[in-house]
Amino acid sequence: MKLVAIVGTNAEKSYNRDLLQYMKQHFSENVTMQIAEIDQIPLFKECNATVELPESVKTLANQIQAADGVIIGVPEYDHAVPAALKSVIEWLSYRVHPFAGKPLMIVGTSLGIQGTSRAQDELRLILNAPGVGATVLPGNEFMLSFAPKAFNEQGSLVDPHTVNFLESCFANFTKLVKSQNNGPALTVKWQGNYDVIVLGFGGAGASAARFAADNGAHVLMVEAAPYGREGGNTRYSAQHVVMGDSLTDLTDYYHALNAPFAMPEKTLQAYLSGMHQIPEYFKQYLGIPAVSWKHDIKPGDAVAIKKTMAEYPELKGSQTVDFALVHKRDKDAGLWKVLRQKVLDRADQIDVWLDSRAQTLIQEPGTGIVRGVRIKRQGQLFNVHAKNGVVLAMGGFENNPELVQTYLHSQRLTPLGTLFNRGDGIKMAQSVGAKMWHMTNYESHGILPGLTFKEADNERGRQLEWPKLKQGSILVIADDGTRYFPEDAPHRHGHIKTHGSWLIPMNNQHPYLVFDQTQYDEFKQELAQKGQLPYPEFMQKLVSATSLAQLAEKLTVPTAKLESTVASFNQFKRLGQDYEFGRDSASMRCFDDGPYYAIAVVNDVLNTQGGPERNEKAQILDINNKPIPHLFGAGELGGIVANCYQGGGNLAECLIFGKLAGENAAAAKDDTDAVNANDVNGINDIVAIEQTTKIDLGTDQYLGSSNSGLGGKVVVRVTYRNNRLEKVEVMQHHESEDVGLVALDQLPKAMVAANSTDVDAISGASASSRAIKEAVKDALKQVN
Repeated sequence: MKLVAIVGTNAEKSYNRDLLQYMKQHFSENVTMQIAEIDQIPLFKECNATVELPESVKTLANQIQAADGVIIGVPEYDHAVPAALKSVIEWLSYRVHPFAGKPLMIVGTSLGIQGTSRAQDELRLILNAPGVGATVLPGNEFMLSFAPKAFNEQGSLVDPHTVNFLESCFANFTKLVKSQNNGPALTVKWQGNYDVIVLGFGGAGASAARFAADNGAHVLMVEAAPYGREGGNTRYSAQHVVMGDSLTDLTDYYHALNAPFAMPEKTLQAYLSGMHQIPEYFKQYLGIPAVSWKHDIKPGDAVAIKKTMAEYPELKGSQTVDFALVHKRDKDAGLWKVLRQKVLDRADQIDVWLDSRAQTLIQEPGTGIVRGVRIKRQGQLFNVHAKNGVVLAMGGFENNPELVQTYLHSQRLTPLGTLFNRGDGIKMAQSVGAKMWHMTNYESHGILPGLTFKEADNERGRQLEWPKLKQGSILVIADDGTRYFPEDAPHRHGHIKTHGSWLIPMNNQHPYLVFDQTQYDEFKQELAQKGQLPYPEFMQKLVSATSLAQLAEKLTVPTAKLESTVASFNQFKRLGQDYEFGRDSASMRCFDDGPYYAIAVVNDVLNTQGGPERNEKAQILDINNKPIPHLFGAGELGGIVANCYQGGGNLAECLIFGKLAGENAAAAKDDTDAVNANDVNGINDIVAIEQTTKIDLGTDQYLGSSNSGLGGKVVVRVTYRNNRLEKVEVMQHHESEDVGLVALDQLPKAMVAANSTDVDAISGASASSRAIKEAVKDALKQVN
C-alpha cells in the first residue's frame, strides 16, 4: 500500500512532521509512506487557464494521485489550520482535484492539551468542500497532546497506550484504503437494472436517451422536477440552435470566442462538425426541415429579420453563423416539445422517473467503473444498475447558493430558467474524481444586463424587453447609491463591453431602478393604454418618496451619494454626454423635483457552463485526462464555453453531445457485469400521467387539446350549454410555474366572462395563452 503523508505546515520545526516520520517508520512493514513538504508551494492565487500551475503544485498533485491514500499531519494555529495548508488545498481544488474520492486520515499534535482538535474539525469541513471531495476516515481522531513530552530522543512515541490507539486508528484507515482501492467486488443490493441511465430530462438528456434507445439500449431517465416542469433550461430557452455553413469559419469564430483560453481541439471539432451538420440532424433525427433564420425568415413572420445571428459579429468567421428553428416561431418551447416527443415515442425502451433525485454515482473500487446510481424516489432510496453507461445531463448549479457563492462569487443569483438545476451533477462528478472546467463562466439576461426584478425566494426571474426601462429619467444604482454601468448598453447574454472585454456588470447586494415622477407618469400612461405592463407587479412593488433623501433612507443607501448620482446624471444630460459611463444622452432626461420611485432588482443567471470536462466521445474525464469508465456527459453540465458565449450554442451542445453520449453509453463494453434485478423496472411516470382518456365528461362537456404549450400538451374540459361558454377547466398542462400559471388561472375566467376565445393574452405568457385558446377552440369544434 502506497501512502503520501503531508506535513501541514511550512515551519522548519514541527512536531507534526515528527509524528509523520514516526508513523512512516512504525508502519513500514505494511505500507510505503512518502513524506510530502509544502514549504516550496507559493501562496494560492487564481490565475488564467493558460498559465501553468506551479511545478511544486503539480508535483504534489501527482504524488497524491499516485497514492492509495493520504495522511495529513495538521498543527493548530489560532484555533484553525495553518494558512500554508489551507493555501495548498486551494491549489489542489482549483484546476486539479487529486483529493477527489481519495481515502484520507487526519492526525495532529500540539503543545497543549487540545491536540489540534479544532484544527482537525475545520480541516474535515475543508476536505468535504466541492472541488476537494476527499473521503475522510470518520470517527478515528488521533489528537496527540503535549507534543514535547510525547516523543523520546529517537523520535518515537513514549506512551504505549498512545501507540496502541494510533495503531487502531491506522488499522481502520488501511481498511478504508483497501476497500476503496483494492477491496472486493462491489457489493450493492440492486433494485433495478438498465443498459443506460440518463440523469436529467432536458434537451441533452432527451437526446441522450433517445439515441441510446435507438442503439438498442433499455434506458432509465431520471428527472428531479415533477410532471409538467421537466425540460430543464431547454424549455425556457429561445429555441435557437446555432449552425453554420462553413466549418472553417465556425472554427475561426469559436477559437476567437474562447480566446485567450485553450480548448481541446478534438472536443471542439466534434462540437463544430455537429453544428455544421445541424440541417441534416433536423431532417434525419427530428423528422423536420430546419428553418434557417438567415434564409427562410421573411417580413411578416412571427420572428424578426436579423442583420446577423452572430453574437460577436466583429470576430473572424462570424459571417457563417445562422440559427436553426423547428418552425417560424421562437420562445415557445418548440424544439423542446419535439425532443420530448421523441422520448415518448420510445416508451417501450425508455422509462421515465419524474420527481426523483439522483443522489450518488455507484463506483466500483479499484477499477473506477461507474456501475449505477442511487436515486431517491417517493421517500425511498433505490440502487439502479447501469450495464453500459451513465449519462450526466443534469444542467448546472444556478439554484445552488453554496456553489454560486463558491464559483461565481455572488451571494445569490436569481435563476431565469429552471429551478431544478441545483448542482447535483457537479457533486456527483466530483465524487468520482472528474476533472472540472469552466466553473466560473455563466450567462445572464433579464430586463437589463445581468439584472431582473426581485421575486420571492425560489421563484424564477423574468426575461422581458421593456424599452422604457432604458429611456428617460431612470437609472440603476448599486449598494452605495451610485451608477455602475450604462443603462442603455447593448448586452450579449448579460455581458456588456467593459474596458475592451465583455463582462457581466458587477454583482451588488441590493441594486435598484430609480426614477422620477415624469417617468412614473409614463409607466402609468402605458398601463392605461395597454391594460397591463410587461411586468404586471411593477406598480405594486414600487418604493416612493417625496425627496431623494427620503428615498435614500428607505433604500438604505447614502443620501449624499444618491443625490450626487442624480445631479451628475442631470448634468451629463445638459452637457449632451454621459462622461461617466457613455450612455447615449438621447436616452436620458433630467430628473424632476420629485416625488421619486425605486424598484428592487437582483443579479440573475440564465445558466452556468461549468462541470465535468468531456472529450470528443462525450466521455467524462478524470483529473489525469483519462475517461472515467462508463460515465458520459452532455449539455450545460460541463459546457464547452470557455469565455464568450454564442446564443444557441448550448442547445446545439444538447443535440450534438446528447447524441454522442447516448450512442457511446449504449455501446457494448468489455467490462460489464451481470446483474439480475428488476424490482423497479417498467415505471414510466409520463405514460402513467398522460391518460387523457380517463378524464370524465358529463352532459354538454367537451375535451380539447393543443400542443402549443410551453412544455407540451394542454388539455381542457369545456362546459358549453345554451350557446354559453359556462366553464373552462385545465385538466393537463406543462406550463411554467410563474406567468404560465397566471395564464391558466385568468384566461379561462376571461373567456367565460366574454363567452368567447377572443380575449387578450397574458403578458409574458404568450405560448401558454395561445395553447389555452387553441385547446378551447378544439373542444368547441365538437359542439353540434
